[in-house]
Amino acid sequence: MSQEIAVVGSPEFTTGFRLAGVRRFENVPDDEKESDLDDAVTDVLEDDGVGIVVMHDDDLEFLSRNVRQTVETSVEPVVVTIGSGTGGGGLRDQIKRAIGIDLMDEDEQ
Repeated sequence: MSQEIAVVGSPEFTTGFRLAGVRRFENVPDDEKESDLDDAVTDVLEDDGVGIVVMHDDDLEFLSRNVRQTVETSVEPVVVTIGSGTGGGGLRDQIKRAIGIDLMDEDEQ
């Protein structure tokens, strides 16, 4: 069974992914994130058809402690955050968590 990418965030954030062909998304307007983001993220994480969840890293601050912990430790689906605060180290950790190895590790032999 093939799994798809899901995007969770504001309509402005999800639009580019939708234009690129992502069919699974949850729009949560900025003024509703405090009340609705937990439910949107939980729905996507519980969807067996989703293999990768994309979120803006700024949205993590709106999640409750339990949902945020689930997002940060989820392996399937893997949650990838992108945006202003995500640097190379953050992406490196996300890739390592998703596939179990550090692709950017340089052998010093």
